[in-house]
Amino acid sequence: MAKYDLAIIGSGPGGYVAAIRAGEWGLKTAVVEKDPFLGGTCLHVGCIPTKVLLHHAELYDNFRNAKEFGIEVKEVSINWPAMIERKNKIVTKHSKGIEYLFRKNKVESIQGWGKIAGPGQVSVEKDGKTQTIEARYIMLATGSEARTLPGVEFDGRRIVSNREILNLPEIPKTLVVVGAGAVGVEFASIYRSFGSDVTILEMLPRAVPLEDAEISAELEKAFRKRGIKVQTQAVVETVKKDAKGVNVTYRDKAGKSQTINAHCVLVAVGRRPMTENIGLEKTKVKVERGFVHAGPYLETAEPNVYAIGDIVAGLPQLAHAASMEGIIAVGKMAGKDVPAFDRKRVPNCTYCEPQIGSIGLTEQQAKEAGYAVKTGKFPFSANSKASILGHHEGFIKVVSEEKYGEVLGVHAIGPLATEIIAEPVAAIGLEATIDDMMFTIHAHPTVWEAMGDAFNSVRGLAINF
Repeated sequence: MAKYDLAIIGSGPGGYVAAIRAGEWGLKTAVVEKDPFLGGTCLHVGCIPTKVLLHHAELYDNFRNAKEFGIEVKEVSINWPAMIERKNKIVTKHSKGIEYLFRKNKVESIQGWGKIAGPGQVSVEKDGKTQTIEARYIMLATGSEARTLPGVEFDGRRIVSNREILNLPEIPKTLVVVGAGAVGVEFASIYRSFGSDVTILEMLPRAVPLEDAEISAELEKAFRKRGIKVQTQAVVETVKKDAKGVNVTYRDKAGKSQTINAHCVLVAVGRRPMTENIGLEKTKVKVERGFVHAGPYLETAEPNVYAIGDIVAGLPQLAHAASMEGIIAVGKMAGKDVPAFDRKRVPNCTYCEPQIGSIGLTEQQAKEAGYAVKTGKFPFSANSKASILGHHEGFIKVVSEEKYGEVLGVHAIGPLATEIIAEPVAAIGLEATIDDMMFTIHAHPTVWEAMGDAFNSVRGLAINF
């Protein structure tokens, strides 16, 4: 029986990052992956392929609006098969990159279905054959899969999840998106750019409901300007195929029954943890509604068994969160001085147009937590680089504690929001104050310097607005 210091079940952004760090810290590590490729949902049917198509959509929009920049483009058209091929090439390239990093760090990859077989043991089943490996530590990094609505089944073409919509044979003329979270609004943004007539149905009172309320309002306004119809407080009742496509019946915010027909329906109502048939019944691991309970260092109730990523109860289902969880858990195993995982320091990034980036508490959350709150806002319309780019919609909002100026949260919607949010992520991590950030020098001209004005705006001292 092969023996390891660490066996990881799952090779997504939590599992493969943890494996590489374990190798760097001298732990003999094996990663068990059910698929014949490494990288998990994020790389193959999630973050990376979605962002490839989002970039293609942005380029297409730029070409269509080139006249504004003094560039005459005679004809612009979409080569959909070529776009899909480029997406697949990028995914393959980075999957092979993980294979290289595994070899570099002496991480062994084992293909098959992995599950806990007993204390310190993981069984791997493939093609009807089973092998068992021993490990001092076991890490569960099995990820999640798309949820669907009651009575609604994915068929891969007309009714789809985030997986199938990446490989549609053609761009749908009409698209209904059920759910206005990150997945829903990103695909709505992509396919609207490519010419689809898009309607979003969201059962909650606002789009991107995890974001600050002002961010939600700004996104809904921007989407309607782009021709994306956003219906909030819309409760979907049935999704049924017919000869013309798919009929979606829902109750609107007034309680009236409405029906909309579309060529394609994307169901984006969240994700469920993949914790079935991984041997948890053989352990003391506490499971609630499929989610695993884990401590501040991602340890479970079963000795030497850790859990990271989308399967952990109460933590955000984000690739970068899973990666850091894996690093912290491995650090604990290796006896390193690592901090406990702090979910308040996890940034949210949504890559629709306009982009959204946020970190920390919303204004409402800060008030509910008992803080005396002071906020500031700075619009991208007053930022010179945003004007140069031709993307001057949106704003940055800073939420702070009034007395001492502690930065509690920063929320941005607009150009490069997913990039410039990096500064407040560091600021909150270092417990910076508004005054610290007011005297941070921001390069000019950049979109990023809008962040400096946003911090200054809390004191009523924004220079450019």
